[in-house]
Parts: sequence; C-alpha cells; structure tokens
Amino acid sequence: MGEKELDKLKLMVVDDEPDNLDLLYRSFRRDFKVFRAKNAIEALKILDQEGEMAVIISDQRMPGMNGTELLSRTVDRFPDTIRILLTGFTDVEDLVDAINSGQVFKYITKPWNPERLRGLVEQACDTYRLVKKRTWELRQALQRESLFNAVTRAIQESVEYDSMLQKVVDTLGQAFSATDGLLRIVESDRLTDKQFFYHTLPSANSHSTFAPQPLIEKVFQSQKHQLTAALYNSNAGQYLVVPLVYQQHLLAVLALYHSDQQQLWQDQEIQLINSVAEQASLALSQAKLYQSLQEKQQQIRAELEVARQIQNNLLRQTLPEIAGVKVQACCYPAREVGGDFFEVFVHSKGNLWLAVGDVSGKGVPAALFMASAISLLRRELSQEAPAEPNLLMQNLNHALGDDLISNNCFITLVIACYNPTTRELTYANAGHIYPLLWSCQDTISVPPKYLKVRSIPLGILPHWQAEAGRLTLDAGDTLLFTSDGITEAKISTKVKHKINENDTNAIEYSMLNQEGLWQLIQQQPQPLSLQNLLTLIQADNQIQEDDQTILSLEVF
Repeated sequence: MGEKELDKLKLMVVDDEPDNLDLLYRSFRRDFKVFRAKNAIEALKILDQEGEMAVIISDQRMPGMNGTELLSRTVDRFPDTIRILLTGFTDVEDLVDAINSGQVFKYITKPWNPERLRGLVEQACDTYRLVKKRTWELRQALQRESLFNAVTRAIQESVEYDSMLQKVVDTLGQAFSATDGLLRIVESDRLTDKQFFYHTLPSANSHSTFAPQPLIEKVFQSQKHQLTAALYNSNAGQYLVVPLVYQQHLLAVLALYHSDQQQLWQDQEIQLINSVAEQASLALSQAKLYQSLQEKQQQIRAELEVARQIQNNLLRQTLPEIAGVKVQACCYPAREVGGDFFEVFVHSKGNLWLAVGDVSGKGVPAALFMASAISLLRRELSQEAPAEPNLLMQNLNHALGDDLISNNCFITLVIACYNPTTRELTYANAGHIYPLLWSCQDTISVPPKYLKVRSIPLGILPHWQAEAGRLTLDAGDTLLFTSDGITEAKISTKVKHKINENDTNAIEYSMLNQEGLWQLIQQQPQPLSLQNLLTLIQADNQIQEDDQTILSLEVF
C-alpha cells in the first residue's frame, strides 16, 4: 500500500440497492478508502472492524433499520464522523427529526446530481479535517494547561500581587535546587527597584550580597537567558538568569544561583527552567490582570442583566382579554437570555394570532435571532391584511434564511390564526413540536389530538413551502403550544424495584416527552394554570438545560 493510499480518508456508503451502492463506490474509490454496506446491520459490523469513518453516506429508506436510526447509533461512538443522508421528498418528518437531533450534517435528495454530491462530500471532508485539527490542538492545549497548573498551584494561594511574586521566586528556587534567587520586576519597559529574594540559608546581608546586576541588565536588554560560572560568597557555582516574558512583554527577570559544582544545571534542566519561567510569566500576567478581569466580568453581568430585561420586554407583558377565549403564556430562558419566544397579537380586524418559536442554541447568539424573528413577525402581523400562516412563514424564511444558514442556525416555529367569530383556526408549523388539542368534555381515557401538519425549520432551505392546517374549535377546547425545553425536561418518576423479595421505591429521572406532559396536565386542577404546571416541571428539573416556553388558548 502506497503512501497516497495511507493518506486516504475512510468513507462508507450504505444502500440496499446494488446499483446505487456500486455507483457511490465508483464515484469515490479513487479519492477515498471506500467501504460498502447493503444494509444498516452490515454497516455497523464494518464500523466495529474498521473504526471511525470520515464520512458516512446512507440511504434513508432501507429494510430493517432506516438511515436516520443507523446514523443516530454512530453519534456516540464516532462523534467526529460527518453524516450525509440520501432521502426522497416524502421523508420530511424523518429529515426534520434527523436535523433537530444533530445526526445529519447535510442531506441530498434522490436522484442525486453527481457533482453536487461530490461537492458535498468535499465540504464534509474539510469539516472532518478541521474537527480533527481542532481536537489535536485541544489535546496540546490541555497538556500545556496541565504544566501550567502544576507551576501555578503553589502560588494560587497568594491573593496579593506582591505575595505572589515572592511565591514565584520561592517556588522556582525550591523546584530547581537553587542556593539563592532574585526576582526583579519590570514595569513600563524599565527595571524597577522592586526585588524579591530566595535563600536556602537566610543571612542578614544576603539580600545585598546576591545581586548579579550585570547579568540581569544583559537579560533585560536581550530578553534571552544567560548561564555563566560565578563566584559567590567564596563559593564557585553557576548563575542562570532568565526573562519572564508574556506575549513579548517583559514582566520580570529571574536570577538563580547554584553552588554545587557536582550538580550543575544541564541543558535539559535549563530548557525546563525556561519553560517553567514562561508558565510563571503567564501566572504573573494573570495576577496582574485579575482585578481588571473582575471589573469586566461585573460589567458583563450588568450588561447581560440589561439584555435579559430588554429581551423580556420584547415579549408580551400583558395578554389580551378577548370574549370567548383565554390566553396564557410563560417563557423562561435557561441563561440570562435565550432563543425561545412567543407572540400573542390581536389584529384590528379581530383575529387572534399566536406563535411559539425556538432558535437553535442558547445565550446571546440565539437571543439576537429571537429579537429579529419576533420583530419581523410583528411587522408581518401588523399589515392591514396579514398573509395566511404558511405564507407568512415563507416570508420569515426569506428574510432570515441567509443569516440563519450562514451561521448554522435554524428556527422552529408554529404560527396560528384564530377567528373568534367562526372559531376557525389556521396554522403552519416549521419543524416545531406538535401542538396539543383536547376538550374538557372528553373523558380521561381520550388522548389529545396532535396537530401534525408540519414542515422543516426556518433556515434549513432557501425556500420554505408547506400547506396550512385548518380546523374548527369548539367550546371547551384547549390548544397548547410548547418548546422542546418543556418536553425534553428531566423529571423524576417513582419506579419499583424488587430486591431480595423486598419492594423499595427508587427515584429515576427521564425525559418528560409530550405523553408525560399530557399526563401532568390531566393531574392539574381546573381551570388549568400554565404557571403552576411549569412550576411543577421546574421543581423536578434540577438543572434547566434549555429555554422553556408554553402557551395555551382556551375556548369558552
């Protein structure tokens, strides 16, 4: 096997159609080490034998196990692998699930364009190499950090800058078996009179006698270490003077003296001293910047609090009171700011518009897209005659799509328009969780209705298209919208375990899901309070991992 063959990335193609499998193999065999599998089980066996692939291209519809399930099984074992799904136009639901769960890098529809597929694979390879490069860089950084922690651990107990400087010279003097040491500080590109001493045998005049000033001046000018034989206190030995430099800025000069002629510093020890001096420089620089960083962190916290208030004010602070209906809504970000939002808008012609959205990710980036989305949504709803929900969704995708795609973000969103006169509800869903609909007149055994007309999230494709869902609500009906921060919340459940024929109760945590949410709703006293429902969920959810938004419409 030649060197070129060794450098080839590994690529696996999975398809139950032999012609497609052969075509994929021939398309990439020159540039990749290609593995073929005619089904998911065979693909998993190949992965067991060959290990990580750079790219996996899998057909969606296969007998036994489909493509999304296969790719999902590779995520934990091979997180760096880039996954591409071959799918048909009829697989929208599977595509939405795969994209939302992060299993698929890109998808391509059948029949595929060979050039487009090749370009997509080249992009996947570039991404794979970048991930591997960053992983290697991270390992290197962790090794350097380990060394840094070993050096700075001894001086982290010192809070004041002067005590830290003394700790530096003491630590380095002890670490390298020096007889004496001196740390002289540099400020504003000049040597100061501020000095810190280390001595194995302290004496009254040691501070004045140990002063290798010529060497210190030389190192100050050259910023390179100096090693020379020396005579100090009538003892022959070595002087080693090293600069403490951080980001080309000289912070101090360290001088060490070794009096043992039998154990002089060797080249490896000098390299280590220089390396440790670099780490000490970092510690000193960090100590010097500590105060300013604290001030900046306080400023950031204050600014995030202002951002939280601004974002909270973007949401409706009071909900409209409309005859015949009741609207409730709650929104809690996982951090100071987040990507969830809701909208309740009463049009001048009487229609009630409801929306719940979720920007991928968390924090400030998601909050910025949230602000843009809610602003554009309100502009659309403020028109004299707003478009139908599905057309309105197209407009939002057109306005936000380029920015979302370029930033690898997307928005799941459901928009509904309710006519209080006719009780007709029209809605569109862009990859969001199915809304729940139930009637208070139903018995407990009757499950809720899921409004399942849905398409892909905004920001996935340049053009968004789907039909609107339509239905008529009756008195006693309740319509519920949630974000995935609700349905994916971890809650505790009591599970019985039988051990040694004794029954004991144990607490396990599991994802709430829509079925669990419906069970909690059934247990709530009437009339339903979303605030009480959310409080119950959050009380069991020790760490809120995602933004949580919930909105309901009750018809009387």
